[in-house]
Amino acid sequence: MNDLDGIAREIRKSTIDQIAHLGIGHIGGSMSIVEVLTVLYFKVMDVDPNNPQRADRDRFILSKGHAGPALYSTLAERGFFPRDWLHTLNKPGTNLPSHCDRQKTPGVDMTTGPLGQGLSLANGIALGMRLDKLDRYVYVVCGDGELQEGQNWEAAMSAAHFRLDNLIAFTDYNKMQIDGTTSDIMEMDDLVKRWQGFNWHVQRIDGHDVDAIETAIAAAKAANGKPSMIILDTIKGKGFSLADGEVGSHNMPISMDDAKVAIAALDVEDGN
Repeated sequence: MNDLDGIAREIRKSTIDQIAHLGIGHIGGSMSIVEVLTVLYFKVMDVDPNNPQRADRDRFILSKGHAGPALYSTLAERGFFPRDWLHTLNKPGTNLPSHCDRQKTPGVDMTTGPLGQGLSLANGIALGMRLDKLDRYVYVVCGDGELQEGQNWEAAMSAAHFRLDNLIAFTDYNKMQIDGTTSDIMEMDDLVKRWQGFNWHVQRIDGHDVDAIETAIAAAKAANGKPSMIILDTIKGKGFSLADGEVGSHNMPISMDDAKVAIAALDVEDGN
């Protein structure tokens, strides 16, 4: 087993446990992005848990800010803050609000939550890095549902115009959103052709394959003069039996008993 797979499994378990301590949360879209977060924070990104605000770091934007629990689990696993913070998710006085907040959480680079804005924010950061002559990247994860909002396509056009090859974006293509499947709510046709039409470098891969993700990021970095979009085919709720592939997992109640069963199943899968 790849070491990254083991880390991803731990992040998946702590995400389930974290939401269960609150009793309800955005489990579906959190679980579908665990592998990409694992690759970014444990293999690819130049970040320092001991100096989260270091000026010459890579940046990460979780445009689908409601999936904060997965990011929080990743940051805790990476050492940005104590693991016991995870049990304070969205509780009074917490540093881990329901949606990501850069003023509260060490390691969070951008406050997000209003869907459709993350890619525009990433453009601004990428342009700023260029002006500051920083040889670093900004990574952004977008939800497939939020791509139905027009601001994303203005941002896509802008990124290509400014040739932002220090911008690498991902679409969490789990094909579900709060009200149903993305194809039922607003069909987006062929996402590869759509992004190619905006003159982006585009790849489509298995979003739960850590090796494929790492390889795709390397290819994106080699695409000089173009922003990159990596479309991740994922499963909403991946790894949590009550949520796996379920539309209703967007935001759902989770009991501690349910969490213990799910975590035990992941332990069995890991051979523990």
